[in-house]
Amino acid sequence: MTWDELRAECTACTRCPLHETRNNCVFGAGSEKARLLFVGEAPGEREDATGMPFVGAAGQLLDRYLEAVGIERSDVYITNVLKCRPPKNRDPLPAEEDACLPFLREQVRLLRPKIIVCLGRISAMRLIKPDFKITREHGVWFERAGVRMCAVYHPSLLLRDPRKREDMYTDMKAVKAELDALAE
Repeated sequence: MTWDELRAECTACTRCPLHETRNNCVFGAGSEKARLLFVGEAPGEREDATGMPFVGAAGQLLDRYLEAVGIERSDVYITNVLKCRPPKNRDPLPAEEDACLPFLREQVRLLRPKIIVCLGRISAMRLIKPDFKITREHGVWFERAGVRMCAVYHPSLLLRDPRKREDMYTDMKAVKAELDALAE
């Protein structure tokens, strides 16, 4: 399957009820040759309106962290577990995650990233381990099938709790160090 075929299949998806309320499928964005993949939980209101991931306030904060550690957004790929916005930005339901997971798996297969960073606990619970505790395990590295993985705080949490911003900066510096180590 190609990127264009996968994007078209995702855009036409009716696997769960979320397709009934979406404005846009939020497939993902960035370099399709990226070594670094960021995975959030689900699109928000701005993302649903534009069809692009992480373009609202949380995305702008993520951009500032990327810039602060010297990572170009155009060099990474960013997506979510869910491709459609849950009503009122509620947490995704397990059945919704199950319906969307094949799209994420195929994105990973096409991309072949060396590093996956989960943005928040929801994606970490789905991709790293079901009992992932973000406050205790953010910044901890795991390896799955030759891919380095960690989770950081979701930027929307940092908007609500600025006390965690220094932890995020530390974690993002570690992500940059892992990325730099790949180039050596």
